[in-house]
Amino acid sequence: METAYLVGAVRTPVGRRGGGLAHVHPADLAGDVISALLDRAGVDPAAVDDVILGCVDTIGPQSGDIARTSWLAAGLPEHVPGVTVDRQCGSGQQAVHFAAQAVMSGTADLVVAGGVQSMSRVPIGSAMAPEGPYRGSKGWATRYGDQEVSQFRSADEIAAKWGLTRDDLEEWALSSHRRAIRAIDENRFHAETIHVGECAIDEGPRRDTSAERMAALATLRPGGVTTAATSSQIADGAAALLVASAHGVRAHGLRPRAVIRHLSARGGDPVLMLTAPIEATASALQKAGLSINDIDRYEINEAFASVVLAWLRETGADPARVNVNGGAIALGHPLGATGARLLTSLLHELERGGGRYGLLTMCEGGGQANVTIIERW
Repeated sequence: METAYLVGAVRTPVGRRGGGLAHVHPADLAGDVISALLDRAGVDPAAVDDVILGCVDTIGPQSGDIARTSWLAAGLPEHVPGVTVDRQCGSGQQAVHFAAQAVMSGTADLVVAGGVQSMSRVPIGSAMAPEGPYRGSKGWATRYGDQEVSQFRSADEIAAKWGLTRDDLEEWALSSHRRAIRAIDENRFHAETIHVGECAIDEGPRRDTSAERMAALATLRPGGVTTAATSSQIADGAAALLVASAHGVRAHGLRPRAVIRHLSARGGDPVLMLTAPIEATASALQKAGLSINDIDRYEINEAFASVVLAWLRETGADPARVNVNGGAIALGHPLGATGARLLTSLLHELERGGGRYGLLTMCEGGGQANVTIIERW
């Protein structure tokens, strides 16, 4: 089996809803990062075998195979194809998995993979029918009944199951903002981020937030503990990575930056929905022959604070190694782009800190989770 190398990783800043990226067409968001990725890697675009992008709610400006549209909007060669992937919040991460699998199978040498999402232009859930994806299915009703299927319900039920208080969630959320602000002030994101229009830095982190402000917010559900402050921010953004085979590296004079050591996806309870990363992480580490303490940096998507805190309790991971530069609570969660954004940041953080192994996992609609383990080259 071929080795899959990461030779480049670039992202846009993450823009707030209605912020600096709101008026940028998603094809241009992705096209800009793809162009920057190839320029920085020094790769002839004509040599790329495929373009794979994650995106959720592929309607309106995100419809019609946004991967293909983005490549063409960037003025790149017409003979290079593109395909769009939807594994809900894990779409960008799954795009990288598909790219790596193409390389590992020997059927491709250079693949661009990533994700794009304009939540300002296409609000979350736009592609779903008013009744949602499950109602009306006899098979679903037979198996799961008529339960409410909601991320917000799941976030609260996770908090209850693991004994997490509102104070616990808000403490983590405040830490996310502080870590992200530190990362911005120390220019930790500088090498991985391109300017798009007037947007040069991540817009989500709030310097004026505080425990008192968080405590004043209403909960999202009656009797729950989750608030907007302990949830990921609606956002816009794109990210792209270049995955190469050993032959591709040699043929194009590329410098490997990391090796993809493990990739997998695993399902869990689709009603509780957001707990799949726990079992997926255990399974991935076992298959990779690694322990939780072998990992130098973790990126656990902060869909909700309760997701990360439950994962920490179950895995025993060192919190100081988790989301060290903040997470989606502070930086935002542009659905289809987030997996690629997190992997881009993970690669750069390993290089900055000198770590060896990095692990990325995230919860996804339908009760799923992807896990990627990379090793710095």
